[in-house]
Amino acid sequence: MIDVQDLTKLYEDFLAVDEVTFSLGAGQICGLVGPNGAGKTTTLRCLAGLIPATAGNLTVAMCDLSGDLLELKRRLAYVPDDPPLFDDLTVGQHLNLIGKLYQVDNYVTKSKGLLEQFELADKVDAGATTLSRGMRQKLAVCCAYLFDPKVLLLDEPLTGLDPPGIRRLLESIRDRAAAGATVIISSHLLAMIEDICTHLLVMQNGRRQYFGAAGELRARFPEASSLEEAYFAATHGATMDESASEISLTLPITIPIESFQNGVHP
Repeated sequence: MIDVQDLTKLYEDFLAVDEVTFSLGAGQICGLVGPNGAGKTTTLRCLAGLIPATAGNLTVAMCDLSGDLLELKRRLAYVPDDPPLFDDLTVGQHLNLIGKLYQVDNYVTKSKGLLEQFELADKVDAGATTLSRGMRQKLAVCCAYLFDPKVLLLDEPLTGLDPPGIRRLLESIRDRAAAGATVIISSHLLAMIEDICTHLLVMQNGRRQYFGAAGELRARFPEASSLEEAYFAATHGATMDESASEISLTLPITIPIESFQNGVHP
């Protein structure tokens, strides 16, 4: 469902993405991870057809991105970090708009189900400007899910969510993949997303440092005691002790997903 060959993106004389190649099939979930400025968001925006690649061949949801992008928009949903909403629309009106634009059958019933799933049912008449950061994120995810896209691109979707909201979102991503969707989730919270990812794409300075099955990254660095330490080894080229010392400077504090499952909140 996603085939990327030598994706390159230049902003004037700045090389943001440098010949990145990877492929994902239906039902696979790829964690896109890397330090700030690694090229993650630029990669997602190129895949979504929002910005043109400088070079490379991209096929997403069986659509060649060098051609007409209208069909791609019918098959793909992209949720950016801090997604922009329509200030003049309520929560319910956002979903009604998406349902009509994408000609979703029975979109009113589907919208109600999504709002209940993400605990927004009591906000159906609330204006977008009244929503918290986490609620805005959940509304954007509901809009993305409404038309059942074949490909989901989620850029830092855990930002602003409380622990129950994170758990609910991760479970929903699993469900979408089980139904055949291909998902790329960009996040700094590697410990949060590793349990749902079938693949990892590790980027640094615009280049691919690793792509493959999530478990194989640890195998590449046998001295690593966790996937997160293997990530640091891949992106920093340092020893395990040196990499571990940088965790607090590079990534937010992470909380194991088991904490949510046991009802323990930070």
